[in-house]
Amino acid sequence: MPLHSVSVAGVVVREDGRILAIRRADNGTWEPPGGVLELDERPEQGTAREVLEETGLCVEVERLTGVYKNMTRGVVALVFRCRPVGGQESTSVESTAVEWLTRDEVQERMGEVYAVRIFDALDSMAAPHVRAHDGRRLLESA
Repeated sequence: MPLHSVSVAGVVVREDGRILAIRRADNGTWEPPGGVLELDERPEQGTAREVLEETGLCVEVERLTGVYKNMTRGVVALVFRCRPVGGQESTSVESTAVEWLTRDEVQERMGEVYAVRIFDALDSMAAPHVRAHDGRRLLESA
C-alpha cells in the first residue's frame, strides 16, 4: 500500500509585504520555511515549529492558503500564511540564508512549485488553492 508524507510550510509576510524565505542547506534552493509534520502535532503547530527551527522567528499561523501534492514523491504540503511575532532571523543546520524577499525576488529566486505557494498565500481573498506538481512544474487539473 503506497504511503504519503505530509509536510507543512509557512509563508511569513511582514508588515511591509516582504516574504520570509530560506536557502536550503541540502540543495541550495530558495523556499518558504517548512518540513515534515510530526505524527503527534497539529498542522498549525508544525508550521510554527518548522519556521522557528529554520529561521529563528516566532510566528502566528493565520490561515491555510493551499494544499500541494508532489505526484512524483507522494508528498502533500499544507501551506499556511503567517505573521512574525518575535524572535530574530538566524540560519540553522537546514538553512544557509534567511532573507525577507519582495514579490519580484521570489519570482527570480524560487522555482515554480515554491513561488506559486507564496503567490497563493498573498491572494488574501481566495479560498485555499489545491494544486498538483511533479517536483518542478505545476500539473494541469484533470
